[in-house]
Amino acid sequence: MTGLGSTLSTFPNFLTYFVIGGVLTALFVFLYANTTPHRDIALIRAGNSAAAIGLVGGLLGFVVPLASVIAHSAGILELVVWGSVALAVQLGGFFVTRLILPRLPQAIEDGNIAVAILLAGISLSLGILDAACMAG
Repeated sequence: MTGLGSTLSTFPNFLTYFVIGGVLTALFVFLYANTTPHRDIALIRAGNSAAAIGLVGGLLGFVVPLASVIAHSAGILELVVWGSVALAVQLGGFFVTRLILPRLPQAIEDGNIAVAILLAGISLSLGILDAACMAG
């Protein structure tokens, strides 16, 4: 098959991985926003840039390895398992960062951009490392 038909032949796989990736991403945001001591979504709604930076850093740190798993995955179960690992790495990264900066939640609530950038950088760094390790 050539042309548009061959191009669209992979659409069902795209749709499956996209939906499962979207569900895992939504689960990550829900768990991250509700596990951290500060309430990211409420702070973002109130205009707190530090909360937005921290959450987006965690989100990117999660999605980078998720995308790597999708690109290299042998199946849906592998996506779910490695997606769960990526989620655990990001949550663990937050709690390790909190050990280094015990007032991290308060600093985010106070709108401390420097702390938020550090948190986002650590989250993204962990995500890149995580993605590389998952790829083999």
